[in-house]
Amino acid sequence: MNILKKSMIAGLMLATAAPVLIPAAAQAQSRAELKRDRQDIRQEQRQLDRAVRSGDRRDIRDERRDVRDAKREYREDLSDYRRHRASHSSDYRAPKFRASFKYRALRPGLRIPASYYGSRYQVADYWRYRLPRPAYGTVWVRHYNDVLLVNSRSGAIIRVIPNLFW
Repeated sequence: MNILKKSMIAGLMLATAAPVLIPAAAQAQSRAELKRDRQDIRQEQRQLDRAVRSGDRRDIRDERRDVRDAKREYREDLSDYRRHRASHSSDYRAPKFRASFKYRALRPGLRIPASYYGSRYQVADYWRYRLPRPAYGTVWVRHYNDVLLVNSRSGAIIRVIPNLFW
């Protein structure tokens, strides 16, 4: 009987510990996940508009609930993302950026000189900042507080993430 009690207590302890461990691993959201959440909100809103045009009260109620749920999920993911940024703020506080050129607001499609994306400015540890792995022939480059995805052959900017660093 004593062994049965001990095994039940151990099982209960494991059952209560597991939910604590799972959210911690899934806590930090990436920008891509937040983008998908915003897309879900827009999709749900379109479905709600369609239901309003058709005039079925039950569909309208269901779609409103879906929009509300999508917005709530986005807010939760956004707060998780912000919490991750705050708890890992030292990761985003990079050393002062020193460059031989002035800051310019850059956008995708522009071409930049090779001096802007030299090895001195490349972000080699992109995973540390939750950046996706660059495709072959592209590199992540720091430009003051911004991060650019640059085609290393042509110098064309593919993507800009403003204010990644503080």
